[in-house]
Amino acid sequence: MLAARKVPYGRLSGFYFFYFAALGAFLPYWALYLQDAGFSAAEIGQLIAITAATRVVAPNLWGWLADRTGRTLSVVRLAGFFTLVAFSLVFALHGFGGFALVMLVFSFFWNAMLPLFETITLSHLHHDTYRYSWVRLWGSIGFIAAVVAIGKALEGVLSIDCLPQLIMLLFGGLWLTSLTVPKGPEETHGVESSALSNILKRGDVIAFFLACMLQQLAHGPYYVFFSVYLRDHGFSSGETGQLWALGVLAEIVLFAFLHRLLARYSLRRIFLASLALSVVRWLLIAWGVDSVAAIFSAQLLHAASFGSAHVAAIHLVHRHFRGPHHGKGQAFYSALSFGLGGALGSLYSGYFWMAWGPHWVYTAAAGASLLALLIAWPSVGKRDTD
Repeated sequence: MLAARKVPYGRLSGFYFFYFAALGAFLPYWALYLQDAGFSAAEIGQLIAITAATRVVAPNLWGWLADRTGRTLSVVRLAGFFTLVAFSLVFALHGFGGFALVMLVFSFFWNAMLPLFETITLSHLHHDTYRYSWVRLWGSIGFIAAVVAIGKALEGVLSIDCLPQLIMLLFGGLWLTSLTVPKGPEETHGVESSALSNILKRGDVIAFFLACMLQQLAHGPYYVFFSVYLRDHGFSSGETGQLWALGVLAEIVLFAFLHRLLARYSLRRIFLASLALSVVRWLLIAWGVDSVAAIFSAQLLHAASFGSAHVAAIHLVHRHFRGPHHGKGQAFYSALSFGLGGALGSLYSGYFWMAWGPHWVYTAAAGASLLALLIAWPSVGKRDTD
């Protein structure tokens, strides 16, 4: 109990709140902002793909710097400051080239923050890593608060032109919150820490990263075009925001009870079930957009396609990459899944949105999740005992 009282739950939760509140302002509405600015579907896909593509490089560079210097928290704070400064360039630069530069620079810093902060959180939690979901759920609360408030505001009080200012405010809150978080306890690197190359050569680790990459590729059309898709089928901005919020609300409920699932089921079972339910979700969105019940059900499945899949992945990375490799492991996970997978998902959805049509783009997403399941099934999580 004494160790639990020393964990700065409030400050850790505050970081997740602001990080995902900024994401809640960006993900559902940035494509609408770009569409209103006159960009085509392919250009929107390319611009958002840039933010995902920086995750391939940024987490590894910043993770290496944090592991090299041992000053992970300082790196997070530095990245938060430059995220705020870089995004402010959106008010000065224009056209596709200008927006591409803004997306490249700000996301290079922004995408460095979360994987590094995950290591700080797990360091504070130490042996109580099952409490991670309780801290992380405040990120989901922040996402809901932003997506609902902005959706309602866009229906009457504000125009979409105000979106960059709102995102700037949230980035400011994120940086200031990072200044309040204390440094985590030092982790002792025992002899059980394998060479990084040996870990990366393992078949189950390769399969795990490939499955995570495909799972995030499947999310590409959701993150880029879901709001546009809903608007094209008659949903208002407020209704669109509520549907985004519903998905994250389901995620919050999952996080609140996930410690019980982790105590009862293996990480392997949770991860594989998440991939299987993802297939169902994308098919519902693909062919049930005109059914409120189908879209409602699809959004509830966000708890599986992202929530439980992500938490299981974070725990698996924590087990695979121990000691001095922890920061690198989280960086690899972020780079290959949210980075490479997110970039490819944004690109394919942007290029094929008009050529194939939304129904087949989301059907392809279901295929990607199914492939991830088939790759993960033989080996992922089998070495771990829960």
